Amino acid sequence: MFPARKLPGGCRAIRPHHLQHCSVPTVSPNLAFVPACLPPHPAEVEEMQRFISSSKKLFVMTGAGISTESGIPDYRSEGVGLYARSDRRPIQHVEFVRSASARQRYWARNFVGWPQFSSHQPNTAHLVLRQWEKLGKLHWLVTQNVDALHTKAGSQRMTELHGCTHRVFCLTCGDQTSRSELQEHFEALNPSWKAEALGVAPDGDVFLTDEQVRNFQVPACRKCGGILKPDVTFFGDTVSREKVDFVHQRLAESDSMLVAGSSMQVYSGYRFALAAREKQLPIAVLNIGPTRLDHFASLKLNSRCGELLPLIVAH
Repeated sequence: MFPARKLPGGCRAIRPHHLQHCSVPTVSPNLAFVPACLPPHPAEVEEMQRFISSSKKLFVMTGAGISTESGIPDYRSEGVGLYARSDRRPIQHVEFVRSASARQRYWARNFVGWPQFSSHQPNTAHLVLRQWEKLGKLHWLVTQNVDALHTKAGSQRMTELHGCTHRVFCLTCGDQTSRSELQEHFEALNPSWKAEALGVAPDGDVFLTDEQVRNFQVPACRKCGGILKPDVTFFGDTVSREKVDFVHQRLAESDSMLVAGSSMQVYSGYRFALAAREKQLPIAVLNIGPTRLDHFASLKLNSRCGELLPLIVAH
């Protein structure tokens, strides 16, 4: 058992390692959508410390569990995820493309939820990974999230596997615009439209009734009149082959893999864990609850990302 001690900046580390000054600020977590779990045991922290210390080119994949501490709910967490709280399911790609009423419903709910969703800030876990990148420990970060929190944290060696809600593009001509600019177009088209959210969902969505969205007006592309879609991969759609190949290249350059805050239930991310296993890379998983990797991961820890990661010293 190794005693813990305080470091400057509110970070803790485990003896007997040679320690660097920890410059990552501690951010108070929002635990409303975080499943209950015990604090990490010192022995578990030591195991993760050994894993990170032995990694020279770390490949990190994050999921919704890393952003729940920023107040953004996920889909699958027991008791607090969207699937546990309601019978709501995310929109499917085919439904969005084919149905004007589905797009109207999606954008009305997104319009109401956007001010809060876009204001969420990175938590301690995002900041730790940014710091690991600066120190040269983290070789590449792949996030399955669309919330832009890694970007807000300052991460640069990163791929947004499923895109980002902060960007919007036209399905016809490909013209891109920012989601904040589109919010202004929504407001101009719907000056007297008001709706109060009945609940919050992941990806900037809120709960609204069909009656509430009936009169909501959706703008078309200003260049060609085409359909506007958030630059995200909806359920039922696929990640581009170019992006998948790029991520495989970054994984091939790496010597270990860390999965943080993901059950890896979606194949678009899981395939990279399979590739890491095939390359015989050591894999560590940090997630509250079971994952698809549990039977072949080198290390599995059941803790909050924002609680355990700041205890690790990258050197």
